[in-house]
Amino acid sequence: MSSSKNEVAALDPSSKKKVTPIQVLIYVFLSVIAITYLLPLLWVFNVSFKSKWEIFSAPFSLPKEITFGNYTFAWNKAHLGQATLNSFIVCVVALILGMLIGSMAAFGISRLKWKGSKLAMTYFLTGMMIPIHCVLIPLFTRFAKITQFMNDQGFENFHLTNSLTSLVLPYLTFSLPITIFIMEGFFSSMPNELIECACMEGANIFQIFFKICLPLGRTGLFVTGLMTFIGNWNELLLAMVFISDETKKTLPVSLSKFVGPYNTNYTQMFAAIMIAVIPTIIVYCAFSNKIVDGLTAGAVKG
Repeated sequence: MSSSKNEVAALDPSSKKKVTPIQVLIYVFLSVIAITYLLPLLWVFNVSFKSKWEIFSAPFSLPKEITFGNYTFAWNKAHLGQATLNSFIVCVVALILGMLIGSMAAFGISRLKWKGSKLAMTYFLTGMMIPIHCVLIPLFTRFAKITQFMNDQGFENFHLTNSLTSLVLPYLTFSLPITIFIMEGFFSSMPNELIECACMEGANIFQIFFKICLPLGRTGLFVTGLMTFIGNWNELLLAMVFISDETKKTLPVSLSKFVGPYNTNYTQMFAAIMIAVIPTIIVYCAFSNKIVDGLTAGAVKG
């Protein structure tokens, strides 16, 4: 009898959940926000196929003739290919080291019982309060002194400044606090019985970390990895100050060369912007579901 009532209720249109006016306002508000963010990007994509004079005569119309000359110029003449490779190398190295070191530190703080664990967590979290650009001058002077010291010792090929290493080190350092903060939540939420069973089976601390805890916390790695990658990919000031060699400049620094004091070629600049934006969009779309799952799972402890 109860099953028949459920079937009738399922077929009855009035039994469906009604949409409230508040929900309609929320959907409208979110749609407006999405359009606000998407329209400028679509406009830049449209303008990147136009000629230099067409952007001023018809800035909001479709291009009369689609040409890839702006992209060719941006990629070859402006050396965006080398700049993209440099950014990729710096971001990937800093990402891998940051995820490995940060997850190991978070595991030691959350799962290993020692007196200074809370103090160590507080120390790492203070790094989230310090903007990376506040240490720009101290880092530059320190790198210069270390380079001079190593050159005086006979290591003439050692260059901590004007090298990709000078970007990897600060990127790695400032990505550790957020990585440790998020991964500590994942490791703390794992059941103690799982680790106790591994210990009873004879697993050492490294086997527990790499074979049990790290695979279970891979969602948190997706979250921290994506945040680190996008933040380092778009960083400009450190790359502009530390790198002077044209062959070692990163993508944001190369983009700044399209803007001149007296003349700016907007169509070529917009093509270069699209080249810089497309990798981050692809990475974000590929791992967007992991981000939502990771932020939800990492917020629950117990």
